[in-house]
Amino acid sequence: MSSSNFDISTAKSKFPALNQPQVFFDNAGGSQTLGAVIESITNYLSKTNVQLGATYAVGKKSTSLYSAGYAAAAKYINASEENIVLGSSTTQLFRNLSWALSFPAGCEVIVSKIDHEANIASWVSLASHQNLTIKWWLPKTKINPKLEASDLKDLLSSKTVLVTCTHASNILGTIHDIKDIAEAVHSVPGALLCVDAVAYAPHRRVDVTELGVDLYCFSWYKVYGPHISMLYASPNALKQVQSLGHHFNPSSTLQDKLGLAGSCYELTASIPSVISYFGPDPSASWAAIEKHEFDLQSTLLTYLNARPDVTICGEKDPDTKKRVSTISFVVEGKKSRDIVEKVDEISKGEMGIRWGGFYSNRLVEEVLGLGKDGVVRVSMVHYNT
Repeated sequence: MSSSNFDISTAKSKFPALNQPQVFFDNAGGSQTLGAVIESITNYLSKTNVQLGATYAVGKKSTSLYSAGYAAAAKYINASEENIVLGSSTTQLFRNLSWALSFPAGCEVIVSKIDHEANIASWVSLASHQNLTIKWWLPKTKINPKLEASDLKDLLSSKTVLVTCTHASNILGTIHDIKDIAEAVHSVPGALLCVDAVAYAPHRRVDVTELGVDLYCFSWYKVYGPHISMLYASPNALKQVQSLGHHFNPSSTLQDKLGLAGSCYELTASIPSVISYFGPDPSASWAAIEKHEFDLQSTLLTYLNARPDVTICGEKDPDTKKRVSTISFVVEGKKSRDIVEKVDEISKGEMGIRWGGFYSNRLVEEVLGLGKDGVVRVSMVHYNT
């Protein structure tokens, strides 16, 4: 990718799936995969598909490729290898994490109600098993729901041990000030902040050290890569994570503790191919991506804002500091399903948008007050036009 001037044709040429009539506006469910990633996976399975740790030639190469994947993934978020683990999905990694944390009975967990269920269900279950109290974190308004650090003043207490929230909602597209939230959470000694960044990471560069988070998770298959996810734990949080691994294996790194052989070899080895896509100056590349996405979301939001029968669910301003290019809405007097199916009909199935709750059912039903029909969601990324 050119970091100085974003060229949409060059970007699209890197994704084999884009060489067809289908318009992919369902990227929040999973982005298209870079050709270099596909090639890496094919090469690994064709030439180095053996068990890790062997001393013979191909075994050494396989182990080296796997290790390089972990190193690249950690560097990408400005973390150490010891503090990350790769796994099948964000949902699975959060569930594993919930079984590896232990808090005294009577402690309190603050859970955002506008999150994807992946960052809710595990903590509801944890609270049930360990006799903890859940405090629900609800935005102050339903018109444009947003999590603010100031909300936590009425929720935090000396009993708070964990706060969970999303970096950007997979429906609203609204970006939350995680650094500010982290500072508020850490006003309680020992309290941890756990962030779901699945809907944020495809749109912005991630630096976990700068954010000040304790636990942070996203999915590489939504960041143009393979179907694998990554969880980060800060050095302090890592100390509190118990090992789920075999008793005779090492238990010092996050991979030791939560990996459970779930870091698929060929997928892990392909991660450097994702990172190389952003070029020698990733900051400039991400700035170019952000600028292009501003153009995309401005076009759609301008149209939707001009329609009196349309309600945008989330931030109405195209400002890229406020939102990412995942846009959801409802239309007065019409079912979201009917709208999507009509688009399918008119486009002969070539316009890929979706309807529903997208695993954020509590947000859709309890906060937005919508039924199971949910919203119409158009989720765009930088290779869209």
